[in-house]
Amino acid sequence: MTGKSTKSKTLNELRSEFLQLREQIAEAQADRPPEPVKDYVFAGIDGPVRLSELFAQKSELFVIHNMGTNCAYCTLWADGFNGVLQHLSNRAAVVVSSPDAVEVQQQFRADRHWQLDMVSTSDNQFARDMGYQNDRGYHPGVSVFSNAKNQLTRVADTPFGPGDDYCAVWHLFDLLPDGANAWQPKFSY
Repeated sequence: MTGKSTKSKTLNELRSEFLQLREQIAEAQADRPPEPVKDYVFAGIDGPVRLSELFAQKSELFVIHNMGTNCAYCTLWADGFNGVLQHLSNRAAVVVSSPDAVEVQQQFRADRHWQLDMVSTSDNQFARDMGYQNDRGYHPGVSVFSNAKNQLTRVADTPFGPGDDYCAVWHLFDLLPDGANAWQPKFSY
């Protein structure tokens, strides 16, 4: 077998193992017990809004934990979610939360041409209670909520980081001969 064929076989085997591992992760996620949460109040564009009001007639809700306008990485993820928003929102409601004031969020949203709804966590404990804020600051990720039978529960969550499954650019960079090569996102290029 040639060196190229051996490398291709190894890549294919690793990809197959990775897909099997993803299935195991999905199964483990499905077995995770729902976590009851309170009906947090956020600052929204039209005033205070409760977590239960963010579902937009859907039974599930993605809340993207965003660090705010000072984080180019969070902006990269939100840019990607904005690009697939119509697909995501066909299945579940989608909201971005950040500690920025509503006015700052709305200006940033307009500047980036986002269609994503946003709420501010500046006046509540939501990010901290969900595990996306600590004494060192805010952290990016996503929490998934259910509002079945008027019972708010968090059914899933995961942090974001370079190379994760929630931002396609990292995986495309992996295909380049030198990978991401220390690439860092910017607000503009």
